[in-house]
Amino acid sequence: MTGEPRHRTRQSTRIVELAITGLVPVPRDSGRITGNLRRPKRYNRRLRRVFYMAALSSIRADGPSRVFYQRKRGQRLIHTQALLALARRLVDVLWALLRDGRTFTPTAPPPITSAT
Repeated sequence: MTGEPRHRTRQSTRIVELAITGLVPVPRDSGRITGNLRRPKRYNRRLRRVFYMAALSSIRADGPSRVFYQRKRGQRLIHTQALLALARRLVDVLWALLRDGRTFTPTAPPPITSAT
């Protein structure tokens, strides 16, 4: 250990935020046996319930969340799997909104051009 701060990549940050909510399976590997995934034992149950209920209520109304849910159901996922995929997507959307300091709009924002 060098005492330097560890820098996380965008992908690892996303995995950490989903792990905190309990919405991403974690590996349960032992020895040469790999690929076993299970729900984490330590996660914020209130936060998971908030995103689960938000996903459940958002599929009742027409909008981008319902379209996403129906697309996942079209990919032959059962209701619970499609709902958890939607909850993970809601976490991603909320994270992006907080990171960029924006408010939610159903249409995609215009791309940001860099001034060089």
